[in-house]
Amino acid sequence: MQNNNKTPVSLQQQVEKYQQAVAHLTQSGQPFEIAETRRDSHSVRYYKSAPANLAQLYQMMLAHGDKEFLVSGEQRLSFREVYQQACAFALGLQQQLGVKKGDKVAIAMRNNPQWCIAFLAITAMGAVVVPLNSWWTGEELIYALKDAGADIAVVDGERAQRILGQDQGQNIHLIHVAEPGGGEPGSHTCVDYASLLQEPADSFPSTDIDPEDEASIFYTSGSTGNPKGALSTHRGIVSALMSWALMSVANHAAGLGEDLTDPNKKLAALVTVPFFHVTGSHAIFLLSIASGRKLVLMHKWDPKVALELIERERITYFNGVPTMSQDLLNHPEFAQFDTSSLEEVFAGGAARPAAHALRIHDEFGLNAGGAYGLTETNGLGCVISGAMYQARPSSVGMVTPNVTELKIADENGAELPAGETGEICFRGPANIVGYWKNTEATAKSFDNGWFKTGDVGYRDELGFLYIVDRIKDIIIRGGENISCLEVESALYQCPDVLEVGVVGIADERLGEAVGAVVYTDDGQQDADAIRDFLKGHLAQFKIPQEILFSDEPLPRTASGKIHKPALREIFAQAISA
Repeated sequence: MQNNNKTPVSLQQQVEKYQQAVAHLTQSGQPFEIAETRRDSHSVRYYKSAPANLAQLYQMMLAHGDKEFLVSGEQRLSFREVYQQACAFALGLQQQLGVKKGDKVAIAMRNNPQWCIAFLAITAMGAVVVPLNSWWTGEELIYALKDAGADIAVVDGERAQRILGQDQGQNIHLIHVAEPGGGEPGSHTCVDYASLLQEPADSFPSTDIDPEDEASIFYTSGSTGNPKGALSTHRGIVSALMSWALMSVANHAAGLGEDLTDPNKKLAALVTVPFFHVTGSHAIFLLSIASGRKLVLMHKWDPKVALELIERERITYFNGVPTMSQDLLNHPEFAQFDTSSLEEVFAGGAARPAAHALRIHDEFGLNAGGAYGLTETNGLGCVISGAMYQARPSSVGMVTPNVTELKIADENGAELPAGETGEICFRGPANIVGYWKNTEATAKSFDNGWFKTGDVGYRDELGFLYIVDRIKDIIIRGGENISCLEVESALYQCPDVLEVGVVGIADERLGEAVGAVVYTDDGQQDADAIRDFLKGHLAQFKIPQEILFSDEPLPRTASGKIHKPALREIFAQAISA
């Protein structure tokens, strides 16, 4: 047993109350009644009363009418306005560009209201949305567009220029969202976003969408080089939303927290994370549709601007990578702002140090929250908040109820008991159906419906999960997954580089940063020149923060692979020197 803390009786009682509330809410005739279906060779549980598809979910927006939904700078749109614009955009896609059910349509923009409108329109008409990382280079964007088979992309000016700067960019039909002060991309393949909204519409084009129809392809970086497309169904996304709602309602019923899905409350979330991640698109954007929660979008992260928005917009919910809440608390003017409207400060995408959670409790005067989920699970996994987080600040929580299964597996896939360390695996309807056009990667990551996360952890006697290590060769920098192999492949294109190894190095603010150890054939050791070269091949966040040079070939294992633990030791010695 690795967790030697004694379990407080009060915590055990809280867990029991929560589990009793979940059991009641999921029984026959209740709002979250559970049914069972089959997917491939295994059975999965799902919510019987859930919307059959995303188009049905979007109907809930009409109940909120003129209530504010999206706030971005001077732009303020109500739920009704967003719904009507999404309907009009879907009609424009269908009539002007011939988009039909099953077609792949990408979105490559920074967070803005049009990102949300495009997502609604694409998925409601039965097409498949392909959200792309707006920080990617043109080369990276083209790779994903070609891989997904998306020849239409909704873009802002910056992303348009990156795509058109590539030889294959002229083959992509771009729908350009104009920005204040921005020019036109100047390409015959571009159409103006506003031109697709000319015909008003109050409903989406009629399409028969099955729960298991394809809905989205989100790209995720892993340990195998190029990002992989995670293919999800309508049921997958809806199941994630229903599970988060159930968790919130159960917490409230058990007296453990507020019901954050209550449409009668004045809920407002500050959007600091990108919509191209499932945290932004699902846990923040789509989850707000049922509750009528206002979303306040930030152009870019700035702690002072965030504090101003929290005060002015009466933000109740903050969710960002752990570094963001620390940026707020560390800001010299923090005490001058009114943050009393905040009810929850959540973190996802990377582990939050236990000391951070305690500091949030002390300085914000409220309990922190944390979550652990993955693109492959549509963000579902584990959640912890409130008093439970105070009692278990090193844990990522208990598995989200009540259709998701959690297993700690040994090297043969057998389930391990509490306290035993193994690979963390999830199974449930929210899991993706596989990686797009990549049967090899799918077979490697899925076993009888179980998604093998590549993370190592254990559960304590109450079911709280703790993450202790990572199997996959990836770096998580401020919530962004970075493939070591992808960075290494780019480094090998640098002149004179003979050998290179990329590892994650500790970073107090970001959790991890990218480190590279390089061996050259001529003894040249110019880190800035290497970084300048990489700017044309990698997004800025993937470029190594620290580059060390070796005077001899890099250490290797008996099988000939570069020995990553030895490289981490090289960095540790360099930092301590």
